[in-house]
Amino acid sequence: MRRIFLASAMLCLGVIGAGQLLGQPAYALDAEMLNVMRMHPSPNGAPASAPYSAIPREIVDYNGPYPAGTVVVVSSERRLYLVLPGHKAMKYGVGVGRPGFGWSGTVHISAKKKWPGWTPPASMLRRRPHLPHFVKGGPNNPLGARAMYLSGTEYRIHGSNEPETIGHAMSSGCIRMTNADIKDFYNRVKVGATVHVLR
Repeated sequence: MRRIFLASAMLCLGVIGAGQLLGQPAYALDAEMLNVMRMHPSPNGAPASAPYSAIPREIVDYNGPYPAGTVVVVSSERRLYLVLPGHKAMKYGVGVGRPGFGWSGTVHISAKKKWPGWTPPASMLRRRPHLPHFVKGGPNNPLGARAMYLSGTEYRIHGSNEPETIGHAMSSGCIRMTNADIKDFYNRVKVGATVHVLR
């Protein structure tokens, strides 16, 4: 497991991963990322090679203050809630920012894209200059099947080709979902929706 594909591993400003990007060179995983993988080898403490069981999405009761259509990310829970009509919410498992990269605030979904390409932000390229400067959209792109761009930030809510990272704090700020969940979420949420990211 010494050669791990960087774009997946670094996605969203530095997410850990073990996927492989077609047509791109492989990169060695750096020591910082290996340490995080040792701390969080896979969900439920299982070995990294064990089959991953996705966190099921579910409709739950909601009696909070936000109207239908609002997105609420509770980072400490590793969960995202999309408020639905009738005091309900769709609850999804997510991956969030690793220590030092967590954040909170209120933003809006400024754009939605299917199979988006990935351009690492300048801040990430300064930290890791060996990263590719662009990765074409597709099934092996680290942004996954869909991405929702968050206003005023470099962050996104996006899919992932590494579902074993969902439920953990491994990214550099982006909110990750399985590709199945991001497709469901994409069809439900609108451009302009308010997103509250809570610690």
